[in-house]
Amino acid sequence: MSSAALPLPDIAVDARLTPGNGPIRYGSEAHKILFCRTLLDTFDPYKPAVIDWPKLKPEEQARITALPIWDIAVQTENRAGLNVCTYAEEISDPLLKKAVELNGYEERRHRHVLSNLVEAYGIKLAPEPAYDRPRDPEWAFMVTGYSECIDSFFAFGLFETAKRSGFFPAELVDTFEPVVHEEGRHILFFVNWVAWWRRNMPWWRRPYFEAKVLAVWAFLVWERLGIAKDVGNGEQDNNFTVNGADHLGDGISVGKLMETCLAENDRRLGIYDKRLKRPRFVPFMIRQIRRFIPN
Repeated sequence: MSSAALPLPDIAVDARLTPGNGPIRYGSEAHKILFCRTLLDTFDPYKPAVIDWPKLKPEEQARITALPIWDIAVQTENRAGLNVCTYAEEISDPLLKKAVELNGYEERRHRHVLSNLVEAYGIKLAPEPAYDRPRDPEWAFMVTGYSECIDSFFAFGLFETAKRSGFFPAELVDTFEPVVHEEGRHILFFVNWVAWWRRNMPWWRRPYFEAKVLAVWAFLVWERLGIAKDVGNGEQDNNFTVNGADHLGDGISVGKLMETCLAENDRRLGIYDKRLKRPRFVPFMIRQIRRFIPN
């Protein structure tokens, strides 16, 4: 589907649906309204087809095209769009359905942004695999959500590192900023959905759901410990967002990268309503590991 044919879902919301200004209890109706409206009300209607990709100097373009991320990035966004949109189909709550549909639309739009970028800069991509419809839409949505909680945390720091080092020209940073910004909105929405859904699902489903959460994390850890096979082009690093400082930074230490990721995570998520839950697991683990990493 071309970006021009990517239909924007209905995101109109009854103005009377408001969480109010008081304290919010996770799992409440007010909580659902708050995290759904936060995603819907902060939508940026930019169109990938009209993004004016800046002309790069030969050495800048060579650095960008040499990054070992483009195949896996495009494939990840394709899977994410399919996973999120499939889960949206089975949601009966009107407001939640609108929010998840918008989430899926934005994931698919990211794929079009990346496609236009690689075309603009002559980046060669491997043939894409076929994407099967998820058999368990909730599992697929959770894999996408928790995966983004990991990847976005490191992407925030790597993006800032690349900006400071001059690896990404300022014009390219400004052009790509909306995508990075949207990832913050997505993980904020996801962790609040998890907190809300935990408290609203039937009691007999809760043990199964918690087992599924553990299974998702086990799957993601296993995935990131290995190397993703790049179709037709040998091997490609599926952990670029974790170990990409060697490509983007100028001799930046692991400890410094961790500090940058933590600071950027706090900055990017700090602009949203303080009553919303934030992703905690990855920042917590990095803070513990940082204590044993020299500067």
